[in-house]
Amino acid sequence: MPELDQQDIKILELLQVDADRSSAEIAELLNMSQSPCWRRINRLEQEGYIDRKVALLNREALGMDLVAFTTINLSAAGRKNMERFEKGVLQLDEVIECYTMTGAWDYMLKVVVKDIRHYEQFVRKRLLELPMIGEVHSHMAVTEIKNTPELPLSRQL
Repeated sequence: MPELDQQDIKILELLQVDADRSSAEIAELLNMSQSPCWRRINRLEQEGYIDRKVALLNREALGMDLVAFTTINLSAAGRKNMERFEKGVLQLDEVIECYTMTGAWDYMLKVVVKDIRHYEQFVRKRLLELPMIGEVHSHMAVTEIKNTPELPLSRQL
């Protein structure tokens, strides 16, 4: 991918805070004219820096009060077992993030559900149906201190 300049980074920072901003608003905030700003935004989208634009929903307002971090070890190692498990996880709507891990666990899932009862049903009736699960450990979030989709662009690029 081509290098990003400071204007690109500033555009991305503004968009990740509020993707509803128009190119005219962004151009005004950055002291540039609208057409070049619009072209930059389009280029950033085409080059894959902007993955997609979404509305971030308030899970608590929607009654989804439980966030669980679920660690998984497969019962047997191997590429095919990992692929089977990963294909299954993609079908679980309650899993909003899934990562392969180094260290003690093969995978970590971030699961969002209504309450502890729904989490138990999810684990028993859906998660444990996936192939090759050896161990499941649940870690319930108590207090959310920070949760942001904003990447630290200025500090990293």
